[in-house]
Amino acid sequence: MIRVTIKRRPDDRIESFRVKGHALYGDPGKDIVCAGVSAVTVGTVNSVETVLGVVMKANMKHGLLDVQVPVDLDDTESDKVQLLLESMVVMLKSIEQSYGAYITLQDKK
Repeated sequence: MIRVTIKRRPDDRIESFRVKGHALYGDPGKDIVCAGVSAVTVGTVNSVETVLGVVMKANMKHGLLDVQVPVDLDDTESDKVQLLLESMVVMLKSIEQSYGAYITLQDKK
């Protein structure tokens, strides 16, 4: 199972997220749940870096993506990063609704 943890600050802004595990929905390389989650999460990190020029600290290994949002962003940068991250959460929740036996999302403060 893929476990996604979204960690929020007291003001509800996302400070980090972690994606760990494998869906085991299909054979490796043909697993649509794993592919979808990877596309959404890695795509979001790439978008933040490419579109906004904000580099997030990311640790990526087989079956793990651990991302920290920089704390030194100005308000405008932070708002834009948060918009992309909240969009990612919506997409992950959509995947969870359809494939809940293979992915779980925990959104916590």
